[in-house]
Amino acid sequence: MTNWFDRLLGRAPATAAQTAKERLQLVLIHDRTDLSPAVLETIKDEIIAVIARHVDIDAEGVEINLSQGQRQNRLIADIPLLVTGNAHNNGSGARRRPRK
Repeated sequence: MTNWFDRLLGRAPATAAQTAKERLQLVLIHDRTDLSPAVLETIKDEIIAVIARHVDIDAEGVEINLSQGQRQNRLIADIPLLVTGNAHNNGSGARRRPRK
């Protein structure tokens, strides 16, 4: 499924080191939560796909991390947005209304 999203978003194939790093991160997150690595990978792919439908993103620069606090865990998505010449274009062809 990940390969399909990679092709869809135009991402270059990950190097072995990048793949190993992502897998290690998923294992560490799994150890801290009840979510399996497969579920976390699915969440990451779905987040990327949904956001990419609305804005242009740098899919290669996306990082999904887990932050563990005293009372709660947080899933943190760092998603670089690509700046285009038309700041009001949301990627779907529709224009956003300016804020008042």
